[in-house]
Amino acid sequence: MTVTLNHTIVPARDHRAAARFFASLMGLEELPPAGRDGHFAPVRVNGQLTLDFMSVEHPEGHHLAFDVDPATFDLILDRVRAAGVPYGNDPAHPDNGRTDHPLCPRGLFFRDEAMNLYEVMSA
Repeated sequence: MTVTLNHTIVPARDHRAAARFFASLMGLEELPPAGRDGHFAPVRVNGQLTLDFMSVEHPEGHHLAFDVDPATFDLILDRVRAAGVPYGNDPAHPDNGRTDHPLCPRGLFFRDEAMNLYEVMSA
């Protein structure tokens, strides 16, 4: 049996704004609101996975890590820089502007308003 992750909830102060922020930097598709009364703002990551952003009163940040190919990494880095979003190579210092990741040739971390930490890793 194969097990795949279908979706995960990502806490946010404003679920639509958080989904838009993530999707725009990662070059991904925002889907129409979902769930009861549209309380999820889903972003399609790939054919099997969506991130369902949900507004909560006191969000606690999560760490979400993504493997991407080198060309996709370059595009993400360009969008992060163009948006003026701080990034770095260390989860404790995701604002040092470096991409020399300790676990792979290139990688970066960036945070959203709810302190979710996104990690992007590439060869």
